[in-house]
Amino acid sequence: MTKGKIIVISGPSGVGKNHIISEFIDIADLNLAQSISMTSREKRSGERDGIDYDFVSREYFESAIRMGDLVEYTEFLGNYYGTPVDNVNRLRNLGKNVLIEVEAKGAKAIKEKYPDSITIFIAPSSLESLEKQIRERREESEEIVQERLAKAKKELNLIGHYKFVVNNEDARLAGELCALIIRRMI
Repeated sequence: MTKGKIIVISGPSGVGKNHIISEFIDIADLNLAQSISMTSREKRSGERDGIDYDFVSREYFESAIRMGDLVEYTEFLGNYYGTPVDNVNRLRNLGKNVLIEVEAKGAKAIKEKYPDSITIFIAPSSLESLEKQIRERREESEEIVQERLAKAKKELNLIGHYKFVVNNEDARLAGELCALIIRRMI
């Protein structure tokens, strides 16, 4: 059995990565399985453990860091986020193409460990549209909104590190473009 490829989807918080992914994740010929990230943050309303994230304690996450059990990880707003290596390798060994949604720093770490990974950056149509999207969530304080926007500006400077850039003018069209890219690369 041929090992699956790794497809990395990145973009700033609020750009619509989850919505775009939902447009193509179930296309059968792409043979995709989404890697579930691990986080030490609390569950948000509507999130499900083991589906949206594997929610763990900070101590458990730090143990995973020490043991080298993560492909990549980062800390943002006092919480850890990371990709468990065992899950990625298990899915690849089953022949699945593994979709990893991760922030820009994590994409770089994945590319270093898996040089043949396919990297796609989802870009907002503008910083103003991104800010509007973040604010429409109505889940976070003004301070956190500003931190997310500052981080987004830094991430937009890293677009050159990605093989492909998809503009999110329309989530459905962006999803179709991502599917086309993946289909051609696998």
